[in-house]
Amino acid sequence: MIPNPPDLAHFERVALETVSGFPAAFREGARDVVLRVVDWPPADMVEELDLHSPVELTGLYEGIPMTQKSVLDMAPNPDVVWIFREPILDEWRIRDGVELDDLIAHVVVHEFAHHFGWSDEDIAAIDQWWL
Repeated sequence: MIPNPPDLAHFERVALETVSGFPAAFREGARDVVLRVVDWPPADMVEELDLHSPVELTGLYEGIPMTQKSVLDMAPNPDVVWIFREPILDEWRIRDGVELDDLIAHVVVHEFAHHFGWSDEDIAAIDQWWL
């Protein structure tokens, strides 16, 4: 157990630094995405995704990927990238040799990749993080 795990402000700071470190074109594409950093995923989200436990969800992208948006669409709700502190901490505790800030950044990049139109399979093809 971590005696004093980093708080939500730390997670948000790392997430914002990660986004600000994106290449310019991706930073521009991420500009209107709402970033939400909370301790746990909402219960309705866990239920809707048919998860056994909220600890299974470290992050989530909600929205319409940029590759599917059209100027003819009605103004949708803003896209949101959710980052979940407690599930990330749980993942970090069971991984040897992974820095917490690197894990936070990885989840942020993964969720924003969905915003840019990448599927989990696309991401896995170039990102060997989970292997």
